[in-house]
Amino acid sequence: MDYITRINRAAETIKNAIGTADIAVILGSGLGDFGNELKNAREIAYADIPGFPHATVKGHAGKLICGELVGKQVMMMSGRFHSYEGHPMEDVTLPIRVMARLGVKNLIVTNAAGGVNLSFSAGCLMMITDFINLSGKNPLVGENLDEFGPRFPDMSNAYDKDLRALALSCARELKIDLKQGVYCWMSGPCYETPAEIRMTRILGADAVGMSTVPETIVAVHSGMKVLGFSCITNMAAGVLDQPINHEEVMETGRRVRGEFSALLTSVIEKMN
Repeated sequence: MDYITRINRAAETIKNAIGTADIAVILGSGLGDFGNELKNAREIAYADIPGFPHATVKGHAGKLICGELVGKQVMMMSGRFHSYEGHPMEDVTLPIRVMARLGVKNLIVTNAAGGVNLSFSAGCLMMITDFINLSGKNPLVGENLDEFGPRFPDMSNAYDKDLRALALSCARELKIDLKQGVYCWMSGPCYETPAEIRMTRILGADAVGMSTVPETIVAVHSGMKVLGFSCITNMAAGVLDQPINHEEVMETGRRVRGEFSALLTSVIEKMN
């Protein structure tokens, strides 16, 4: 089955099972429960979508949910795919192509990330202003999908300026101390070394993680407006004299879920 056929078959299956939406949200580690906020929700497991890979990481439920939130139809991806799981880039970003086919115009990407900026602390929220790709991978390598976007897409406004301004306004109203910063994508699955974290800080990164950038690139290529948030679930290697583990990431995500959910809800409510 060629890639366009995979996209079309998956989109048709999803549309028949749960419908469509103008806004989509990708829920990162520890944030999957936000899907429970949807009213009149319908869901479909990734395993029931033809051509979809399976999510294998703890904290990623592996299903698409569509329903109503603050008067808007919203699709939520509970669980994402990572290249470190062994998925090729076309599989990691397949859901984004499918969302584009379904008519999604605005995409909110979220993740759990390590804090590189020394002024950050575990549990703070960061709006992504830009990204650095140190993975050595790019999801647009290969034949260009002309029906989605151009061969050489512009990434100078990868995280939409208007959506970022909206998010800052919502954070002020909610009295949330929303940080801003650059997200650096590393391939994983091992956490970064202290030397690598010092390097990313010199390069201008404020947070580091193992996802989000390929989805952002493909969403921009597909004509979507993208807004990104990182939950700083731990300080990156070498910042504190303590080991890093996935359980800490999950626990911190749960601790700030209420604040994160309030921010996402407010942003979605005020989106055009």
